[in-house]
Order: sequence, then C-alpha cells, then structure tokens
Amino acid sequence: MQTRVDELDLRILAALQNDGRLSNQDLADQVALSPSACLRRVRSLEENGFIRGYHAELDAGLLGFEFEAVVHVTLDKVQDDWHEHFLRDIQRLREVISAYVVSGSCNYILHIRTRTLAEFSKFLIDQFTKIPGVRDTCSFVVLHKYKSEAHHVPIDRDR
Repeated sequence: MQTRVDELDLRILAALQNDGRLSNQDLADQVALSPSACLRRVRSLEENGFIRGYHAELDAGLLGFEFEAVVHVTLDKVQDDWHEHFLRDIQRLREVISAYVVSGSCNYILHIRTRTLAEFSKFLIDQFTKIPGVRDTCSFVVLHKYKSEAHHVPIDRDR
C-alpha cells in the first residue's frame, strides 16, 4: 500500500483536483509523463485512497436550493452511544450536506441546505429537533458565499 506521495504524484493530484475530467493524455502532457506511466500513477493513487472519487459540482441556486445555514448543535448525552445514534440519524437527512464533530461550546456543526427559509424552519421543527438528545441548536443563515472549496486540499508542492 502506497502511503506517501512524491512531487510527481502531487502534480497529478493538483491537476485532477482542478479538473477531474482531464483526459489521461492531457494529464500526462501537464505533468510531463508518458500516458501509460501517468495512468499507472493515477490508478495507484486511486487504489491507495489518495483519490476518493470524481464529482460534478452542481449549482444549488439554479437547482432551486437557495437557502443554506450553518447550525451548531448541542446534545444531551442521555445514552451511552449518543454519538453513534446522532450520526446514524443525521445520515438519513438529505438536507444535512456536511457534519462535523467539534470541540468548543457545541458538539457538532452542520451545513444544511433547503429550497427556502420556510422549508428550513419546517425541517428544524418537524425533523431535526425530534432527534433524541438534541438539546440546543443555533442557526447561522448564509447570506452570501465568497469562497467554497470544501473538496479542495491545499496541496503544498514545495514541501
């Protein structure tokens, strides 16, 4: 199992991160490798988990999902496996697009997306606050997003 990457691997990863639809030929040209050597390296990076997948970035607004919020969640630890139960419950909620367990004044930070404020409010009241153990929520409405690179890794090619 490959556990380290070299400079050439980093160049491949950076190129694919910027454009996951690059053909093998174009990628090989960008990183100065033969197409067969480039393909071997990409397959190795995939097999070893450095590349976890390829995705299309969708425009949520154009698809009608114009509302998003960041929600801080605090749980009552009413049962021994409270963390596992909460994670299982939020996996079922399509509105929760990211979830982070954090240190600080809350237990989790969630990124939630819905079509409207009314839909978000209904989601919180009818579904989310009914999850066992949810004690407090604090919602921060996203007014404008200036930067969104959640899938990008700040690859340091000069290390």
